[in-house]
Amino acid sequence: MKPKFDSTAVMLAGVGLALAAIRGHKLRSFLTVLGVIIGTGTIIGVGSILTGFDGAVTNAIKSFGTDTVIVLKWQAGIRFGNRSREEWMRKPLTYEQAMAIRDRCRSVRPVSPYLFPGRGIHKAHYKGNDVLQINLGGTDEKYAQGGQAEMMKGRFFTEFENVHHVPVVVIGEDIHKSLFAGVDAIGKELQVDGHSYQVIGVMNRPANSFPGQQDNRVLLPYHTMRKLEPAAIEHMIVVAAKPGELSQAIDEVRGVLRQERRLKYNEPDNFGLNTAEQMIEDFRQVTSVTALVMVVLSSIGLLVGGIGVMNIMLVSVTERTKEIGVRKAIGARKIDIVVQFLTEAVVLTFAGGLLGMGLGWAISKAAALAFPTLPTSVPVWAAALGVIVSVGVGLFFGLWPAAKAARLDPVEALRYE
Repeated sequence: MKPKFDSTAVMLAGVGLALAAIRGHKLRSFLTVLGVIIGTGTIIGVGSILTGFDGAVTNAIKSFGTDTVIVLKWQAGIRFGNRSREEWMRKPLTYEQAMAIRDRCRSVRPVSPYLFPGRGIHKAHYKGNDVLQINLGGTDEKYAQGGQAEMMKGRFFTEFENVHHVPVVVIGEDIHKSLFAGVDAIGKELQVDGHSYQVIGVMNRPANSFPGQQDNRVLLPYHTMRKLEPAAIEHMIVVAAKPGELSQAIDEVRGVLRQERRLKYNEPDNFGLNTAEQMIEDFRQVTSVTALVMVVLSSIGLLVGGIGVMNIMLVSVTERTKEIGVRKAIGARKIDIVVQFLTEAVVLTFAGGLLGMGLGWAISKAAALAFPTLPTSVPVWAAALGVIVSVGVGLFFGLWPAAKAARLDPVEALRYE
């Protein structure tokens, strides 16, 4: 009677043989699983970046305020390059429409108009130092009251300064660092597009800034900005709803704007009401596409790695034909041979998966160094997926070599030289 082999013992023996093979052929083993390393590293590295980016952007959007509505002449989101002709031809929002919202909507708190400058490159200058492509804008004191500007130094401008076109300016953190390094900017004269303004405040970098984004804001009182840019017409309206009344505020704002923009009852809105939740949903549509591309690219690396594993396992079967014959002659069953070779394949790809995890971790740390504001971290799901995928590759691509070994005739195998 043939002795029965213990499958656990066979598996442990297979692990030992696989580790011995890896130690004996380090370079060959490394090249064999290189595709698995790259594929697994890509899954973990890109997964960590996407997770960090999603968290940063979600927090940034939410920091506008869960009760804040950003009104534009179109819907914000991922379709900027695909807007229809009708959207491009829409009339801009106006200052008067912002005032109508402020006066007629009961469910809102501060409402602030925001005037964008006309086209062209706008420049800030101080004593030989220049900053190009500043984020120039004009607004009123309600902008800070609505939580859109937190002061680091000095103060925001007042209603009096806005109404009387006073030439004052508040600047962003990076403008302050670039132009006034080591100098107190408060009270200094700053040149904006060739005009002089007194700096009265420096703003903290906004919580709603995206990773790597520079705080190049230069804000003037609304009517001062109108004097600087008389041809500017594009507006944004920032509406802060009363706590718990966001849906009512949206309905009220929509009703007022439809009246102000002379829309008939059967005509669609020709403006966009953008909330944090809606912008987050749009953003995640983009990241889901990125994640899909990541999976496809990783799959290519894993496919190459799997083919390499299959190839090396077929070579191993050929090299150990006589050993297989001996095992089968003394009682090894087909399942024992299959388990042995599958175990070796899984150990090989699992080792590649561990190296891939190290590569993914390195990618995550490199991204954190390149973008300090990006909170990258290796998510548990990415690490688990990397391990599962690497083991799955070993099982799938090791199946054919294992089956081939199990089908060998013991007599013919013993004769093999």
